[in-house]
Amino acid sequence: MQLGITMFGDSRFNLLTNEIQSPEIRMKEIIEEIKLMDEVGLDYFGIGEHHRADYVVAAPEIILAAAATQTKRIILGSSVSVISSADPVKLFQDFAMIDLLSDGRAEIMAGRGSFIESFPLFGYDLNQYDEVFGEKLDLLLKINTNNPVSWKGKFRPELKDQDIYPRPKHGELPVWIAVGGTPQSVERAARLGLPVMFAIIGGNYTNFKALFDYYQQAYQAYGHDMQNFEVGVHMHAFFVEDQNQLMQLHYPTYAAQMNRIGATRGWPNYKPEQYEQGRSQAGHLIVGDAPYATDKIIEVIETFGLTRFAAHLDTGAMEHKHMMKAIEIYGTKIAPEVRKAVNKAD
Repeated sequence: MQLGITMFGDSRFNLLTNEIQSPEIRMKEIIEEIKLMDEVGLDYFGIGEHHRADYVVAAPEIILAAAATQTKRIILGSSVSVISSADPVKLFQDFAMIDLLSDGRAEIMAGRGSFIESFPLFGYDLNQYDEVFGEKLDLLLKINTNNPVSWKGKFRPELKDQDIYPRPKHGELPVWIAVGGTPQSVERAARLGLPVMFAIIGGNYTNFKALFDYYQQAYQAYGHDMQNFEVGVHMHAFFVEDQNQLMQLHYPTYAAQMNRIGATRGWPNYKPEQYEQGRSQAGHLIVGDAPYATDKIIEVIETFGLTRFAAHLDTGAMEHKHMMKAIEIYGTKIAPEVRKAVNKAD
């Protein structure tokens, strides 16, 4: 059972002036935060790819390469790499280098992303959204398991008996698929025998149970060994010493970010009632003190039979000191109790 943290590299906004934080400062803070995750014994860190003013990470591999030299044991992955608009050859080479720098701790989480800005930025047609993803994923998987590589598709020049270097420390990189909740994406991952990370960022988390069951059934139906079965979730989270602090400390920053995103998607303004509903027993938020978070994470793990749980920690970019405190609480108070409960259940 792996316990970790995902981030998107949110930019911090001053809630009074709406001035945006310097990307240079936020990137350096992220490296310090990853170092602390490693020090407190968390298992996994994933960083997302975005191409917007309100996120500072356009290339997860740059942050992960920097973190590789500052950490000792934590798994370092993307969350996600938007492979539809990337070149799988270059992506593989970059992550192979991170893998070598980190002594075999790198992985790729492939996805289509929660925003679409990379398509026009890199010259891809949104009408070919699914077809491009499927082809790029096929090439990435072929590169990962073959060298030299011969491959031909529609959206990239073909490869003819091409050697691709460097290679990862253990020959192949772990490749996960991130899905938001479509059965087609779940079926594809099951058919390919790939581990899945579900993004649960709204509603009641129990509503996803049918998709988890479908993934496991399809995985078995395609003849894959259940010894290799891996499944995870990422859920919006934040951890504090005193839950009475939440409405003053966390809610304003979280709500402001939800409203910035919502303004581009036609969402109504985020309300305190939504926040409290999200924090309810079946809600999608894991935001609170250590006893609350411990119990809820254990429930989520048991509900879905997870092998990985990731707390998505930086929505809205809380102040660095509060991020560091949340990581400390997670690693020293929550994670040990969750592991104890999971090991006891096994």
